[in-house]
Amino acid sequence: MNDRQQHILQYVTDNKRVPVVELADVTGVSVVTVRHDLNYLEQGAYLKREHGFAVVADNDSVDSRMLSNFPAKKALAEYAASLIDDGETVFIENGSTNAILARVLAKERQVTVITASVHIANLLRDSRCEVILLGGVLQKRSESMVGPLARLALEHVHFAKAFIGIDGFHSETGFTGRDMLRADIVVTALRKCASNYVLTDSSKFGEIHPHALGPLSLVHEVITDSHLPAIYRQQLDTAGLRCTLITAA
Repeated sequence: MNDRQQHILQYVTDNKRVPVVELADVTGVSVVTVRHDLNYLEQGAYLKREHGFAVVADNDSVDSRMLSNFPAKKALAEYAASLIDDGETVFIENGSTNAILARVLAKERQVTVITASVHIANLLRDSRCEVILLGGVLQKRSESMVGPLARLALEHVHFAKAFIGIDGFHSETGFTGRDMLRADIVVTALRKCASNYVLTDSSKFGEIHPHALGPLSLVHEVITDSHLPAIYRQQLDTAGLRCTLITAA
């Protein structure tokens, strides 16, 4: 995916449904060129086309979600990487910010990464990192290993730090996730009692999803961006959670 296609995908992600003519205007290329780009993006299931419009795809593609609020997520990932020492063993859960963390580690570090994410394992395949991919049932839409076998495998490995993604946070529910099977893996990882970090951009705060991601007491630190509203900073502080706010460059 080239820079222009990333720009198109980000623009469609932000605006949900965009005329092809408008995309030509914002990218400074012809409608014909935009249509070629949209063909490529549609073939990759990043977006859909309908009657002269580009429409955001309703899927769980990590690559697609990674481009939403990318500068903030990259800054969070770089900070998280600074917490990891060479030679350390860490667990990296699924999610777009965690995928960017894996990209950073692939370029700079030599660590052992345990993950349930096939996508993250692939990002690290040509790096100096040792990769342990949990077994289990492949959840195709999220590229995650889930189910009892994945949980059993996770219970039998050990790591110093865990980096967890979330789908929502509210003072009455704590951290929550959309998917029951992936939430089960997160809770299992948190209960290993390593240093647990929630790595997420601030857009997730205020949302509530069906599946609890364990008690707040299991989380060591929340790493998010500086746009986090003050009310959620106060709620995290009241819960005794350390919160590190990162400003994108």
